[in-house]
Amino acid sequence: MHSQHPYYPHRLSNTIIGYLNLVTLVASIPIIGAGLWLAHGSAATCESALQTPLLAIGFIVLLISLAGFIGACYHVTWALWLYLLAMLLLVVALLGITVFGLAVTAGGGGRQVPGRAYQEFRITDYSAWLQRHVEVDRYWRPALACVVRSRACPRIATWTPLDYLQHNLTPIQSGCCKPPTSCTYNQGIPIAPQDEDCYRWNNAPSILCYQCDSCKAGVLEQVRRVWHNITILNVIILVVLIAIYSCGCCAFRNARRAESAGYPYGVNRMSKINPRWDYFW
Repeated sequence: MHSQHPYYPHRLSNTIIGYLNLVTLVASIPIIGAGLWLAHGSAATCESALQTPLLAIGFIVLLISLAGFIGACYHVTWALWLYLLAMLLLVVALLGITVFGLAVTAGGGGRQVPGRAYQEFRITDYSAWLQRHVEVDRYWRPALACVVRSRACPRIATWTPLDYLQHNLTPIQSGCCKPPTSCTYNQGIPIAPQDEDCYRWNNAPSILCYQCDSCKAGVLEQVRRVWHNITILNVIILVVLIAIYSCGCCAFRNARRAESAGYPYGVNRMSKINPRWDYFW
């Protein structure tokens, strides 16, 4: 009875890694399903741009979890070796994405308009990397198409001046659906030198301020907020992955010991009497 006591610490790490990977294996199925639904959805929405990342993440999690589950439950050393390698690459990649996201979303933020409930945004407040992307036509054109399809501007088309004083606006509505608050017009014509966006504004529903720098800034602010939330989630995921990776290392060592002849988990008769220093690790 006493000789079987060392068996349980080794079995525990394998059990933990097996259950954890079973959970992530099941969780990858709805991720893949969401990606397929976005890819084949009939309505073209801005969220359809997420289909590739969702499918990639879902299949990567599925394969990694399957390898970890098989390796931990059946002591398959090569499967655990692939699992640990993939986990290490995933942790490094996620760490790089998190650092990059923190650097990109460091700037930005709106400026409160005096006497108004909403904020206005300036493109110069954002990182150079984000600015370059909205200045390139092949990136800005799909983003603008998403802005138009979202129908953010028609929702406030009937607002009165009092509504603009009392209600808040989303970053896209603030930047794309109206001219900057500082603009002054005389019968629709800008008076004196003003912000360039004041000259780009047009009352036509198909034009509005869609080509304004303020519109690009509003889109960047929307992206910045989403990336900021994703970065926070990435930090949490990193902590969980590192914990799972630690359990996987223990399971990998246990599988290596299980391949040795003699005592379960690779402990021979001599080590049964005088176990190695790391036996109870």
